[in-house]
Amino acid sequence: MNILVINCGSSSLKYQVINSDTEQCIAKGLCERIGIDGSQITYAPAGGEKEVTVTPMPDHTEAIRLVLEALTNEKTGVVKSLDEIGAVGHRVVHGGEKFASSTLITDEVMAAIEECNDLAPLHNPANIIGINACKALMPGTPMVAVFDTAFHQTMPEEAYMYGLPYEYYKKYKIRRYGFHGTSHSYVSKRAAEVLGKKYEDLKIIVCHLGNGASISAVKNGKCVDTSMGLTPLEGLIMGTRSGDIDPAIMEFIAHKENKSIDDIMTILNKKSGVLGLSDNLSSDFRDLEQGHNNGDVNATRTLKTYCYRVAKYIGSYVAAMNGVDVICFTAGVGENASLVRRMVCEYLGYLGVTIDAEANGRRGEDIAISTPDSKTTVMVIPTNEELAIARETVRLV
Repeated sequence: MNILVINCGSSSLKYQVINSDTEQCIAKGLCERIGIDGSQITYAPAGGEKEVTVTPMPDHTEAIRLVLEALTNEKTGVVKSLDEIGAVGHRVVHGGEKFASSTLITDEVMAAIEECNDLAPLHNPANIIGINACKALMPGTPMVAVFDTAFHQTMPEEAYMYGLPYEYYKKYKIRRYGFHGTSHSYVSKRAAEVLGKKYEDLKIIVCHLGNGASISAVKNGKCVDTSMGLTPLEGLIMGTRSGDIDPAIMEFIAHKENKSIDDIMTILNKKSGVLGLSDNLSSDFRDLEQGHNNGDVNATRTLKTYCYRVAKYIGSYVAAMNGVDVICFTAGVGENASLVRRMVCEYLGYLGVTIDAEANGRRGEDIAISTPDSKTTVMVIPTNEELAIARETVRLV
């Protein structure tokens, strides 16, 4: 069966077609600048040439139509008709407490997703638009929602509650939800598979380090804690997001700079993180690493602060699980920034971790980067959220 995987953003749409029998991606691409001048679609069939077409995309329905047109193109398409697509798997960012697992999309499910819009105002509405566009153009094709938050719904109450008046939880469901759940689920399971050990017997910490970053603690096959919270702003320092701060900082800056709460949230989400910490040098870790190697004090300060925060979270999750067997690095930074991995692991001597420099320098493969005599195994596991979504879709349809 061929599965179409759709990941809608507010002005973008990523897609892949995965053959569920071989689990191979047979085509993938990206629609950019939807609803904005200069929109374009990228289409890359497996084994073929990548095509980039600049064309108007006033809305997501038109973007989906262009995707389906590319997939069924007589010359370069990978399917002869849409009948060869057995189901569509949609990434949905926030499922609140309503969804602890992926689900077939029905009218009732759509209504429940819409109820979570307040919890993810930048993401859920775009996800809904993508679902509706597919339903309009592919009537009768089964659709599945795979939630970023679902994997973290196994967290115990003490891990997800905040020290706020309980009435806010009762009224508005303010609590820790966590994100990147599809990635954390895939990577933790893949680590157990690579090691040839039972998933349910392991204590695993997954460090999903990208422009958005989060860490999870997975004990005996279940997530017991994660660093992101009600929104993707909490936790680690990220590309442009602040991560954990003293909440009183918001009031302090607002008074000093005459800023509104909206102004402050823009600063915390879009002007902070490694971008702000590096004095606007860059939010790209490749630039920061180059700056560090060239002696740039801003780049060095930023990398040291970032890695210290990651190491602190790892330590807290070792405590939460009363031990750890495996630590995994994944996502854009986690998979590619060997310097970041090395700097983080320099804090982990108490776990008996020694890094193999040669292994740490490799890319694009499932690999242990700790030495065989290390008491705790450290691995790099490239994430594959699209494959995880496809697997969930197949399971349900």
